[in-house]
Amino acid sequence: MRLRFAGAVLLSAAAYYVYLPLPSGVGEPWKLMLLDALFRSFFHAGDVAQALGVCHRVHFLNRVVSWVEVIEARPGPMVDVSDATLGGVPARVFRAKGGGDLKRGIVYFHGGGWSLLSARMRSYDRLCRKMAEDLDAVVMSVDYRLAPEAVFPDQYHDALAAARAFLSDPVLERYRLDPERLCVSGDSSGGNLAAAVAQELGSDGGLTARFKAQALIYPVLQALDFHTPSYQQNQAVPILYRPRMAHFWLLYLGADPSLEAALLANNHSALDQPAIGAATRSKLDWTALLPSARQKSFLPVRAERGSPGLLDEVPALLDARAAPLLAEQAVLGRTPKAYVMTCEFDVLRDDGLMYARRLRDAGVTVTSDHYEDGFHGCMAFAYLPVMSSVGHRSMDNYIRWLDHNL
Repeated sequence: MRLRFAGAVLLSAAAYYVYLPLPSGVGEPWKLMLLDALFRSFFHAGDVAQALGVCHRVHFLNRVVSWVEVIEARPGPMVDVSDATLGGVPARVFRAKGGGDLKRGIVYFHGGGWSLLSARMRSYDRLCRKMAEDLDAVVMSVDYRLAPEAVFPDQYHDALAAARAFLSDPVLERYRLDPERLCVSGDSSGGNLAAAVAQELGSDGGLTARFKAQALIYPVLQALDFHTPSYQQNQAVPILYRPRMAHFWLLYLGADPSLEAALLANNHSALDQPAIGAATRSKLDWTALLPSARQKSFLPVRAERGSPGLLDEVPALLDARAAPLLAEQAVLGRTPKAYVMTCEFDVLRDDGLMYARRLRDAGVTVTSDHYEDGFHGCMAFAYLPVMSSVGHRSMDNYIRWLDHNL
């Protein structure tokens, strides 16, 4: 009897930890709850490790990733896989076997808040294998440096160096890449890097090869407004909570983590901040850039008076290399045709939707692929046992777009 009671208590405790009220539109909510419970347990353990002085929480989380997810480069029946460097940056190369013709090429940047995960993870390994096989392509997945050891602009410089090398004649010749069929892509923070790279290289007149396409998967693109409708609607929706995104931004920008509360209150973008003019605000004015269906009944949150000196302390908040949504219209107009995937239940939804709108306004051809039942990270974790079907649907549609446009 005591054993049964103890078991019931443990099951109840586990159910209490796992259960989380979710919006009704989330597909297969229990699968998302299980995934979130796993993530939260890792984050809590990392917090404990840092509090005890064992290691930084990020180091703990990346060790867990290494133990569980990182795998060796193993060739398969249809795809050769090897580890290499690209512009001095580590990368994993997936090359479809066979065929005498030139191959399509994709350089890919993984997500993880500029501080977590790896191109050598099982999830990204499987994604890139599938891309290479289905597209008869060469996919180069880049392992850029991570925070806290590396902070902006280190990750950006790694991504740019890898992309420049990818477009270089020696790499094109070595991997038999078609210079007319090249793409830069990434998810989440990797989508941020892909967008920034597309902007920089789109404006570089000295290149002999250029990207034909940019494919951005639920990208993070700005840090001035943490009260867009999607941030308000999804602030408590896993797996990317609103405070966690602010934390990742501060980590990436090498800023004091105590500034998180100021960011979440939009004090850094208050109306009394002289560094943010009307032109800058217009680039992320969601009342003008988002369709009314996405704005719903949410109202802008604009602090009248902010935190003096915050933008002087973290100037990269206004740097388009860190926040590509802030780029000038002319710069956007020189980027290649775009695929922008967004998910309804994601704090970053409106970043992607506003960017798609600004790209269109600049004359860029854009495919906006939105998932009403999707959530942040769904595609990257499509192979986990608990994953929702939206992960597989989004992956298939992403690869289909590449096939039709590259």
